[in-house]
Amino acid sequence: MIEALKRELDCPADQMILYTEEPMSRHTSFRIGGPADLLVAPKTERAICSVMRAAKKAGLPVTVLGNGSNVLVRDEGIRGVVVCIGTEYGSVSVEGTQVKAQTGALLSVLSSAAYHAGLTGLEFAGGIPGSLGGALFMNAGAYDGQMADVVVSSRYYDAKIDAVGTLKAEEHAFAYRSSVFKSHPEWIALSAVLQLKQGEPTEIRAKMDDFAQRRREKQPLNYPSAGSTFKRPKGYFAGKLIQDAGLMGYTIGGAQVSEKHAGFVINRGDATCEDVLRLIEHVQKEVRRQFGVELEPEVRVL
Repeated sequence: MIEALKRELDCPADQMILYTEEPMSRHTSFRIGGPADLLVAPKTERAICSVMRAAKKAGLPVTVLGNGSNVLVRDEGIRGVVVCIGTEYGSVSVEGTQVKAQTGALLSVLSSAAYHAGLTGLEFAGGIPGSLGGALFMNAGAYDGQMADVVVSSRYYDAKIDAVGTLKAEEHAFAYRSSVFKSHPEWIALSAVLQLKQGEPTEIRAKMDDFAQRRREKQPLNYPSAGSTFKRPKGYFAGKLIQDAGLMGYTIGGAQVSEKHAGFVINRGDATCEDVLRLIEHVQKEVRRQFGVELEPEVRVL
């Protein structure tokens, strides 16, 4: 497979890193997942486009991944090519009141860059363990903010027609945990421009510290997870429903409903994907039985 891909590549080899039979547990915050046949970590925009073109020509299926913080990879792994757009492709710059970044940049890095530039608007992102690409894909948000509040434009590669395009703010179709990228899986986000405002550094820092403290107090940060396991059902809070259903601490294999925050399913250390999926199904079944509410998973299964 790697040779078939290499034959079709049209960019220098040093613009990407190639791994064969790479355990996906090394690339997801859940620390779960079997091997990818081939994992590619591109370092440049050219490399991303080249890998996508090469995989298409070689007839290989492609899975695009960011920081792996909102996904669950099956125990059998992922067939074909995984394009992991990580920190190797994560430059960040500040120009006036705008932050410009490649999509492999971590949200924590973006938030920190904004703070050091005296810009407010990204404090909410400081504790989200994801990349800019994943944040665009799902309109990531926390506390008082979301990506829809700050994104003014983004660039993407359309693998279907082999072309780069640009989206204006309103064209992202941001909604709760959704964006235009979800309905266009052939689009790979490359970079984005975020519009912020001048702020007082001490106030920005205080807000970031407050959010961080709240996370430490309420979330099971000492265990691998994919963050909030379920989307917020209209009129309810998923964690409260799960807690009221008596499921805090409920365990299947190495997967457990967190005893600290019922909205999180955690990996106690040796959980398999099957453990997590069975636990998610049990939680859904019990909440439906007791309260008549359908819980929709926020985590994506690959």
